[in-house]
Amino acid sequence: MSAKKTGKIEENSYRLEDQVGHLLRRAHQRATAIFLERLNDADVTPTQFAALAKLADEGELSQNHLGRLTAMDPATIQGVTRRLKARGLIAGRADPKDGRRTLLRLSATGVRLAERVIPNGFEVSEGILEPLSGAERKQFLRLLKRLT
Repeated sequence: MSAKKTGKIEENSYRLEDQVGHLLRRAHQRATAIFLERLNDADVTPTQFAALAKLADEGELSQNHLGRLTAMDPATIQGVTRRLKARGLIAGRADPKDGRRTLLRLSATGVRLAERVIPNGFEVSEGILEPLSGAERKQFLRLLKRLT
């Protein structure tokens, strides 16, 4: 099948709908919508949820380390932690080994919120993967991990 030329671009030579970046962006939009639907009463964003979950898992972390563990760049993790502090969900203290660094941890309010919302993460994952069979889910997750 020959492609028709329109200007300098051949028709059907590049289909946005078939490109990995476009498909990943659409999948991310779907995942975010499912997240917001399942956690709408928690008033947390996906990045805030990630920070809360990682602090619940790890205990106390520097902002830099938290950013690395949650795959957030320094500007993003700074904004996330600033908003979580403003809501009283995390607290910080000076690192006794390095006074220039602050160690972050969940506050009592943050612990209560984390205990309430983190289990919903399973529902979010289930909703995102719902169109796939069990074998497809395992393969999809395995392949995604290879891309990261």
